[in-house]
Amino acid sequence: MNEILFFGENEYPILIKSERITKPIPIQFENENENENENENENENENENENENENENEKQIKQISSGPFATIFLFENGKAIEYLNENEPNQNPQKIQIEENIQKVTVGFYNEAILTIEGNVFAKGEDINPKNPKEFINISSLIEDKNDRIIQNIVSGASSIYLLTSNQNAYGIGLNQYGQLGFDSKTLEKTEKPILMMKNVFKFNIFFFFKLLVKRI
Repeated sequence: MNEILFFGENEYPILIKSERITKPIPIQFENENENENENENENENENENENENENENEKQIKQISSGPFATIFLFENGKAIEYLNENEPNQNPQKIQIEENIQKVTVGFYNEAILTIEGNVFAKGEDINPKNPKEFINISSLIEDKNDRIIQNIVSGASSIYLLTSNQNAYGIGLNQYGQLGFDSKTLEKTEKPILMMKNVFKFNIFFFFKLLVKRI
């Protein structure tokens, strides 16, 4: 398994209780996938080499994304777990229950999203699903243009999520109080449905939570 190191301010503790860590220290956490595989291997001894490769992929971390209230670990096998901040260090991860394999995760201040291999985006948060902020919903299915349903990239702002489609169109969903979705905040306060922001986008990223950096074709 990869070694995970953490240091810096820790105002909202998730894995470590200390408020500030001045040098990198390793984080130890229990991988649920590992325990499940150990139980399976006790009952089945066939295809040992194949199982070893699968187990190794379940231990290898592909990506980490962290915000004030959640940290997500994505594994090479396309599965992910998350730790939620409950005002105390949390050593009990939750599986992200999505049937499709995951290729990327992103965590903002009030939201989080996952991008699947199939190009679908599932997201949750106060600014995404006010009625049930803890429930993942398929926001890519809310895009009206069917040709734009396949998503290639996702990034999270403080209170918004951005999607880049296979047709190089950029969409935004969430709050627009600072115009971060590309519209005047007086005319658009928020949107619970992805709204087209810009066309012919090559790639994008977030700068300081509210500023979206875009490179056009």
